[in-house]
Amino acid sequence: MAQIRRGKISDAAYVNEIGNHYILNSPANFKTEDFSLEKREAWIKSFGESGRYQLFVAEENSKIIGFACSTQFHGRRAYGTSVQTTIYLHAETRSRGVGTQLYTELFIALANEDLHRAYAGITLPNEASVTIHKKFGFKKAGIFTESGRKFGKFWDVLWMEKGL
Repeated sequence: MAQIRRGKISDAAYVNEIGNHYILNSPANFKTEDFSLEKREAWIKSFGESGRYQLFVAEENSKIIGFACSTQFHGRRAYGTSVQTTIYLHAETRSRGVGTQLYTELFIALANEDLHRAYAGITLPNEASVTIHKKFGFKKAGIFTESGRKFGKFWDVLWMEKGL
């Protein structure tokens, strides 16, 4: 089993490698330009030890193999008790239970925060992501059809939600 802990600045290179893999090679992340290490470090600094926005990493053999986080769902104040959650795993780590470990820790940490809903946007098709979100109690909220274009193709996004 991987060790799950809070993310820290020294994890930035590994987290960036994982994140940039999905940015550059997958429609799962709608960003189209990779993050610089400096940008990733600033991103990691935006998370707290408590509060609505938290980051956890999975470490195995001194290497980060995945991360999960809660981020701002929407910039308008009334959405403040909602977060967006996500998991990214190193390609060689999938289907080993690491995503379950990460989400377990994240949702334990969020349990006593002033939050009402968690949302996840999943580019379709992505059965593994749909499955893990269902496992954690997420339900289908709707599908935004052809809402993003990446790699010359339009992609549908399934939005799922969970009460917190």
